[in-house]
Amino acid sequence: MSPPGRPKGEDRSAQREGTPVSSPTLICVVRHGETDWNAAGVLQGWLDVPINERGRVQARELAQAFADSGFACVYTSPLIRALETAEIMAVQLRLPPPVCHDGLKERNFGVIQGIPKAELAELNPSLLEHIVKRNPDTRFEQGESMDECATRVLDGVRDIARQRPGERVLAVTHGWAMDVLTRAVRGLPRSAMLHHKPTNGESLWLEATPLTIRPPPAAT
Repeated sequence: MSPPGRPKGEDRSAQREGTPVSSPTLICVVRHGETDWNAAGVLQGWLDVPINERGRVQARELAQAFADSGFACVYTSPLIRALETAEIMAVQLRLPPPVCHDGLKERNFGVIQGIPKAELAELNPSLLEHIVKRNPDTRFEQGESMDECATRVLDGVRDIARQRPGERVLAVTHGWAMDVLTRAVRGLPRSAMLHHKPTNGESLWLEATPLTIRPPPAAT
């Protein structure tokens, strides 16, 4: 999605001074760069897997695409695949080191983390079907429920808005977390199936306050 128009004469360095805490924050949420486990179809969840060389290229390309977007800072999931992506982008965009926020973590997949989808197809084909369809109501043994994940992600984004009122923020996260935010922006229930898997490097713009998450203003 193309970035909304940047206000003319915007002074990023002075933007926070005197800004009311209720001023909306414009956030660009990005899925991390590719990992070897992404390429191999292995379920990652909260397991730490680094990005591969293609993922590093994706991070650099994203930074180039967002060079004129006026970001004041970068937030990231603490999982290494997101953190590495965020660090590369922060360096290229000449921004401070990324700030980790647990609200941006992937959904916890519980006992199936680290299992290839091909293996899960034999162990539990019904569960794999729900995962492939990206059914948010999928049950993960010893993992997060739909509501636990959604509440954590939405609260996290609203907390970032509380910390950075009136600014433009880049946030690096994960696929199922992006699903949660996509539903929020579109006004869909938490249980809605989107039938679309965010690709590595895909982005979503939204406007957030400490109380709300909504679509961004139209580009100008």
